[in-house]
Amino acid sequence: MGAKKANRVACGAATVAAFSLLAGVTMFARITAHQTRSAGSKGGDDRNGVYEAVANWWKPAPEHDAVWTWGEVSGVAADTPDRIIVAVWGDRNRQNQERPDGTNYLVVVNRNGDIIERWQQWDAILNKPHQVYISPYDPERHVWIVERGGGRNVPMTILKFTNDGKRLVMRLGDGNDPRTRAEARANPKPGPFDYGDPACLAFLPDGSFFLADGYWNSRIVKYSAKGEYVMEWGELGTGPGQFDLVHGVAIDRQRRVYVADRTNNRIQVFTDSGTFIEQWPDITDPVGVYIDEREAVWVVSAALNRILKYSRDGVLQYYWGTYGGTRGGFAGGLSRPHQMDVDRDGNVYIASWDGGWVTKYVPRSGADPNRLVGRQLTLTGR
Repeated sequence: MGAKKANRVACGAATVAAFSLLAGVTMFARITAHQTRSAGSKGGDDRNGVYEAVANWWKPAPEHDAVWTWGEVSGVAADTPDRIIVAVWGDRNRQNQERPDGTNYLVVVNRNGDIIERWQQWDAILNKPHQVYISPYDPERHVWIVERGGGRNVPMTILKFTNDGKRLVMRLGDGNDPRTRAEARANPKPGPFDYGDPACLAFLPDGSFFLADGYWNSRIVKYSAKGEYVMEWGELGTGPGQFDLVHGVAIDRQRRVYVADRTNNRIQVFTDSGTFIEQWPDITDPVGVYIDEREAVWVVSAALNRILKYSRDGVLQYYWGTYGGTRGGFAGGLSRPHQMDVDRDGNVYIASWDGGWVTKYVPRSGADPNRLVGRQLTLTGR
């Protein structure tokens, strides 16, 4: 073998070795990125990440018994650490049939999970309360509900209540709802309040807000603080700026708008006027986007039963969460997570739609702050 050939072989071997070492280091980094226990400790399975789940926190309603229990638990918002508002699809029996006299659509629990309020006065206008929100810019802490309708003669609406639930102060929706997805999608230009199974909201400091509309329509709609139509973008499809089941929306400090394009398994990013910026592909079943005060972008994946952390550039950094719907289950187990919120003490609340429960997660002592979900990002200016 000539000297030059020998050098090339040696160089190639060194390159392979270097790449092998790099791959090993990368794999080690990926593995250790999910280790939350102290070095040298034994056992553990990291099922709840850097959190401790509060066992038996979610409790039955007074009239629940061997026949009736919670329906699908669809949304959750933390008003304070001692006041958590939960959206439920009423009561169901073991065959998933709705209680005829439907109730328990909006309930409020305290820090221990005990029911302290039931908004039964609004049962007549609720059927599938999908998500719950409190704008971080609203000093009066109004409670917003995205109602999907679809039964009990309840239309698709956006509802705004006073914080105590005593008054309904805004109601959006024309009541002329499509009866099926096919009917909705046969109308590519629905009116400003002609909803197609609406899903989610996100707010701006001036009180204006974006609506993800939704399961059947394929658009983001912006309204003023008074509920006046401002603009919209989107259409059905798989290309940039097109959607198929819009199921999450959030806004970062640069006012870029992140949209969970659920059936297309991706996050799309836009300017606040709807200009496409980029997409993050191959994110399974994203049902929610939450941007925290450190500008981490957290994505709720329903099918994976995971909470995924991304950088603002779309790089996956960390994830936690484990399916817990098996017989017996365990504290903290997820079952198609659907909405997440964080209170001012750093406790995380996740509504599991399939499971019919809300889980409260408390940060472990000494937890790495980079693995904790921070409080919701708030913007400055108007």
